[in-house]
Amino acid sequence: MNSKTALLLGGSGLVGQFCLRTLLEDGHYGKVIMLTRRALPKQNHPKLKQMVVDFAKIDVLPLEAIDDVFCALGTTIRKAGSQEAFRRVDLEFPLATARRSLEFGAQQFILVSSVDANPKSRNFYLRTKGELEEKLCSLAFAAIHIFRPSVLVGQREESRFGETVGIGLARVLQFALIGRLRRYRPIEAAHVGRAMVAAAKAGGHGGVVYEYDEIERLAKA
Repeated sequence: MNSKTALLLGGSGLVGQFCLRTLLEDGHYGKVIMLTRRALPKQNHPKLKQMVVDFAKIDVLPLEAIDDVFCALGTTIRKAGSQEAFRRVDLEFPLATARRSLEFGAQQFILVSSVDANPKSRNFYLRTKGELEEKLCSLAFAAIHIFRPSVLVGQREESRFGETVGIGLARVLQFALIGRLRRYRPIEAAHVGRAMVAAAKAGGHGGVVYEYDEIERLAKA
């Protein structure tokens, strides 16, 4: 069995569940540690170790040797309840986990961000995503893989009317999205999850950004 160990955040989310499935099925990783705020039922796998944690206390969490960190953790401002709460989930928790994982030997950080993420954006959501990217890239990982999907397609636990409308509209218009606009094409969450694992297995150095075409290519690798 391969000795590589993966640490996963957000394994219950739309992208995270596919990333988790791929990690468990792929022989490249011998162990998957999933940090979660509540234990996921029906997740009994010999490679999987679930750890129910308080992310606010991640800096003292006892871990073990880690190779790669996969982060699909995220929420919405509506669900979080405020911009401050949103920042805790989408920026502070992933960043604190990244710093903690370095203490246990992590070499790569694989992040699901957003198309148009920019620390200088006027849009709060995109600015928060961009800030996280920027801060992660200042840390001492050998490689940081940043995935910037547009509209994610997949079955969610909660139906969001705005997202449903957006997905439908994006599908209708996707063939008009050519050239630089291709990055705004809707993409299957399953493809993003698979691409995250493929990128980690390929390795690399420094910060690498993946948008629509690169994500689809990796998903098929």
